[in-house]
Amino acid sequence: MPPSLRVSDLHFAYPDGHQALSGVELTVPKGSRVALLGPNGAGKTTLVLHLNGVLRADSGRVEVAGLSIDERRATLAEVRRRVGIVFQDPDDQLFLPTVAEDVAFGPANMGLRGTQLAARVDEALAAVGMAEHRDRTPLHLSFGQRRRVAVATVLAMRPEILVLDEPSSNLDPAARRELAEILHGLPVTILMVTHDLPYAVELCERSVILDAGRVVADGPTGQLLADPQLLARHRLELPVGFDPLLAERQLAANRAARLGAGG
Repeated sequence: MPPSLRVSDLHFAYPDGHQALSGVELTVPKGSRVALLGPNGAGKTTLVLHLNGVLRADSGRVEVAGLSIDERRATLAEVRRRVGIVFQDPDDQLFLPTVAEDVAFGPANMGLRGTQLAARVDEALAAVGMAEHRDRTPLHLSFGQRRRVAVATVLAMRPEILVLDEPSSNLDPAARRELAEILHGLPVTILMVTHDLPYAVELCERSVILDAGRVVADGPTGQLLADPQLLARHRLELPVGFDPLLAERQLAANRAARLGAGG
């Protein structure tokens, strides 16, 4: 089984000459959850825009589920179906009169109609706990609810890999927790771009730190974030008093307790 994502020796410079990516190597196995960390300007967004062909590398290779991104229209369309990107601002993805119409937009453009399309919408809304809001206008939802609908618009395409750009930003504590519970239950590969280091601990067993267009660290999230010198070198900061290794143990104990209780 090929990995969900394989990036090999990826180089990219913008037209002004700024070298944004310099030999990036990254493999994300199917079903894994990886946090992409790094300071502003590290190249995280540039890397994400290569994953579905919005940007094209100067050299190197990007493969999604074994498919190499190239100029062939059919291949690029399939790659874009398999890579679902959820933007930081949900309003960038919600533009139709109702929640159900927004979620149906992608599959409808893919050719689904009738009962197949309705089933795809029902499936995606159920996955994010928004089925009861299907006929509401997205603008009347809370910010957290809109973010969940934005996730549903991507899930409706049944992607191989879900890419989340700062998923916890601007969420209140309850909405942040609810989204984490939803993401834990999704049967997809996750690549999460975030500055929220506790959220990375909560959701991703592995983290990759990108800085100045290079991968500078790659390993278990708790272990990386427990290295204060590493964090300082790459302008990453934990909340005061937050212990990533202790948090990992507590999260594991909580999950085990829920499983033991049948929940």
